[in-house]
Order: sequence, then structure tokens, then C-alpha cells
Amino acid sequence: MRFILIVFIGLLSGLVQAQQLEITPLTTNFYVYTTKKVMDDEVVPSNSMYLVTNEGVVLFDTPWDSTQLQPLLDTIMARHNKKVVMSISTHDHADRTEGLTYLASKGIKTYSYLKTYELGKLKDEELAEHIIYSDTTFKIGNYTFETFYPGAGHTPDNIVVWFPLQKVLYGGCFVKSTKTPSIGYIGDASMSSWKRSVKKVEKKYKHPEYIIPGHYSWESTKSLKYTKKLIRKYNRSNKL
Repeated sequence: MRFILIVFIGLLSGLVQAQQLEITPLTTNFYVYTTKKVMDDEVVPSNSMYLVTNEGVVLFDTPWDSTQLQPLLDTIMARHNKKVVMSISTHDHADRTEGLTYLASKGIKTYSYLKTYELGKLKDEELAEHIIYSDTTFKIGNYTFETFYPGAGHTPDNIVVWFPLQKVLYGGCFVKSTKTPSIGYIGDASMSSWKRSVKKVEKKYKHPEYIIPGHYSWESTKSLKYTKKLIRKYNRSNKL
């Protein structure tokens, strides 16, 4: 009986863990992967993304739960028969940088902006091995994308990633989902600058077909406008 109980608990634990990692196709060779964490008794989903190229797979941000790193790598290999070769973190929070050291130990090149690196170093957190010093265009295999720092917003270092041919805008936590009721965590935010930074992104990357926010639903392409709405609401209520 004890053996059966232990096996059952082990299977249940494995099932719960498997459910913590969800992978959803976005468009050809683009996938949104979602991991979850309990915050204030609420299960909060965190969206990241990966791109399959003919030279390997690129991760955009890491799983929030580091126990999902190896399952993610294993799933990518099983689905696409390709290794992850690169990871870019969009700002210095655990839902974007968790497990960078582990990825580097697997031979995966990890990148972040200089601001992100400096903030992580001050906090004695995991750091990317490679620093992006300015807005940069990357060509990985048959895909091209660019990183862009629009100014402070959710954090002082937040960046977005743009895929010009596919018109995919990966916003990370700089962009709020239209399904979230509030501005969320603002412990490191610049509420006076965020709206202006969003406008820079809107001006630079017009008519995106997909916008991926850091948390909750990503089906809407109106999340940049919605982010500005949440910022205005917060600033008015707090007389900023």
C-alpha cells in the first residue's frame, strides 16, 4: 500500500509539473511557452517565446519556474529535433532571467542588455554571459529580429523584440495583456516614463500582427493601447 501511495503521489506531482509548462504555436516556427507561479494565492502565468531556425532555437526569456528549464529543452528537442542555441532576457526580473546559469552550462549563449546585466550584478542575481550594448539586429539562420530599448517602463531596463517580416512584437512585461485588470507589479517601474516609452514602440513598430505581453492572454493586438490606459488610470488615481 505504501509503495502504491508513493508511486501515485509521484505521478500526481509529475502531472502537476507537466501542466506548469504550456507551449502554444503562434505562427510558423514561433511558439509561446507559458510557465506559472503562485503569487498571493493566485496562479499567475508568465509568457515567454521561442523561435525555431535552421541554425537552432532561440529563447526569448526563461521559464519563471527553473524546474521547467530542462523539460522545456527536452520538449523542444523532441518536437523540432533542434537544440536551443541562444537566449535573450528582456529585463532583470526572475520571470525573465531564472536559470541563465543553467542554460550557459548547457552551452547556450545567454544575452541581456547592459542595463539588465548591471542591475543583476547589483542584486547578486544570475547574469547573462553576453552583453547587448545598444539596439541590435540579429540574424540567426533564416530569421532576422531586432532588440529595442524604448526607455524606462515596467523596469529601468526593459526591452522589446521585433520581427519585421512576421510583424511579431515580443513585449515581455513592458506590455500588459488586455485581460489583466491592473498595472501589476510596479516595484521597479517608472510610472512617469512608461507611457512615453510605449508611444516610442508604437511609432517604431506599426501594425504588428502579434503582440506578446509578459503575463496572461496574448491574443489581442490592442495591448499597447491597453497598457497606456492602465498607466493613465494608475497615474490619475495616484495624482502622478
